Amino acid sequence: MNPFRLFASLLLCIALGACNSVSSQLSYAPAAPDLNSPVNSRATSAGTTAPNYRFGPGETVQIFVWRSPELSTTVPIRPDGRFSMPLIEDMAAAGKTPTELARDIEDQLRAYVQDPIVTVIARVDGPGDPRQQIKILGQAVNPSSLPYRSGMTVLDVIISVGGLTEFADGNSAVLVRREGLDKTSYRLRLDDLVRKGDIAADRPLLPGDTIIIPESFI
Repeated sequence: MNPFRLFASLLLCIALGACNSVSSQLSYAPAAPDLNSPVNSRATSAGTTAPNYRFGPGETVQIFVWRSPELSTTVPIRPDGRFSMPLIEDMAAAGKTPTELARDIEDQLRAYVQDPIVTVIARVDGPGDPRQQIKILGQAVNPSSLPYRSGMTVLDVIISVGGLTEFADGNSAVLVRREGLDKTSYRLRLDDLVRKGDIAADRPLLPGDTIIIPESFI
């Protein structure tokens, strides 16, 4: 065989081998993430979560201390937002989530118990418990109290009470929410929500919320 043809053949084989190697690597390279894919959409919206349950005065707390039944107890939260339990005379509870309260109890018990493990449960006395109801006052067709259920929103409540009266000033409605020892008011846009179908005006509710719908004077 012509030596030049032989040399050219060897170069061609080397080039083809390199191409195959690169092609093989490219074929197994991971695809770039699609930012418009449903998976990425879910990841983006995952930061929006429902508000955490927080204790308030008058509620009952169940406390379980692992391997210490003598410390496990059920106690009421006093009007000052505190309670007492074995080995802890005064513990603030109002405004805390069950997890936050459990960690605080563990911190206090470490002076007496080695590596305490505490679980705190919000005791609910049933749907009739006023602390677990949503109250609707004022210019609703049927003002009433409704048992709270998980995921309940303002729109759910307004539908349940038959909507707004013709005299209601829905965009001046107020949501009153207990936050620890305090109460905070939030403006609602019920006219936009109910009469204009603006779903952005809907809001999630928490147990014990009160909705007040004033009368329009126009």
